[in-house]
Amino acid sequence: MARHRRAVACWLIALAGLVLAMVVLGGITRLHHAGLSMVDWRPLVGIVPPFGADAWEALFADYKRFPEYQAINRGMTLDGFKEIFWLEYAHRLLGRFVGLAFAVPFVWFLVRRAFDLRLGLTVLAIGVLGGLQGLLGWYMVQSGLVDRPDVSPYRLAAHLGLAVLIYGCLLWVALGLLTQGRATGSLRRPGRWRGALWAATALLFLTILSGAFVAGNDAGLAYNTFPLMAGAIVPPDIFLIEPLWRNFFENVPLVQLDHRLLAMLTALVVLVIWAAALHWSPSRALRGVLHAAAAAVLCQFGLGIATLLAFVPVPLGAAHQIGAMAVFTASVAALRLLHPARAAPPAAASPSPAPSRSA
Repeated sequence: MARHRRAVACWLIALAGLVLAMVVLGGITRLHHAGLSMVDWRPLVGIVPPFGADAWEALFADYKRFPEYQAINRGMTLDGFKEIFWLEYAHRLLGRFVGLAFAVPFVWFLVRRAFDLRLGLTVLAIGVLGGLQGLLGWYMVQSGLVDRPDVSPYRLAAHLGLAVLIYGCLLWVALGLLTQGRATGSLRRPGRWRGALWAATALLFLTILSGAFVAGNDAGLAYNTFPLMAGAIVPPDIFLIEPLWRNFFENVPLVQLDHRLLAMLTALVVLVIWAAALHWSPSRALRGVLHAAAAAVLCQFGLGIATLLAFVPVPLGAAHQIGAMAVFTASVAALRLLHPARAAPPAAASPSPAPSRSA
């Protein structure tokens, strides 16, 4: 198993890169309002794109039966439909490719006995999460094919959250394999630093989820000023919906305010950890990761403001999503470096010859 460790780690990192591409392409699809252009889910035959005018006309006629066309895109031409269709098709096709990129190497590594029991079950569990992610994606799309011509922000947040979780798990296992058997301790009282980094990572994850609710409610198209909202730090009408808890997830001013506050708190926590940890002279590897986290969170905060002020153009919106994943990547890497690596199994030693007894 030891001789396959690096190969397995590289495979998992490649999978993480594909999941990252899925997240970014999903965000671009959302920004182009293309996610509801494919109104059915055909996991196997859906890999074949439409060929010929008749096939396109049939797909377009099917799309016209649903609320998005009737309420928003009425009068859309076939060429306009093709533009949004190809985005969603590419997103689904990439999802299928990710599944293939997981399944084929997994079987190969299994046959080669590259996994011990613990690693094999861990990787298999991540694969199961990937399969559930596909089902969750269709469950999300279905919410926009009924009455409201937009997907449920709750399902959108769940879909994004699971993708980020899968990405983090892949990185965690891969980095654990690459550091296995190596000394990674670098700070005094590492347990306290691990606790602080876990808290920062959880806060970052919560901020990413709040961003999904901003996207799901189109809240980025309102209150396009910073730092004030409607001339105040706290905008009016933040508790208009009953019951009260729904305002945090469905009321545009409060949804955007939540995201702003969480983003500022996340940036502050990451920068405080960065400054405090450097005081204790961390290892070279951890110092580099902490520098990357600090730089990424500052860039991400600036991108968030620029995206808001520009009314969420697609390039800035996509860059803002990439920035969130960059901060998350640095956070997971820092945690992995501080987490005690499981020692590699010792190589079997050759038995020493028994001492001879002289007569």
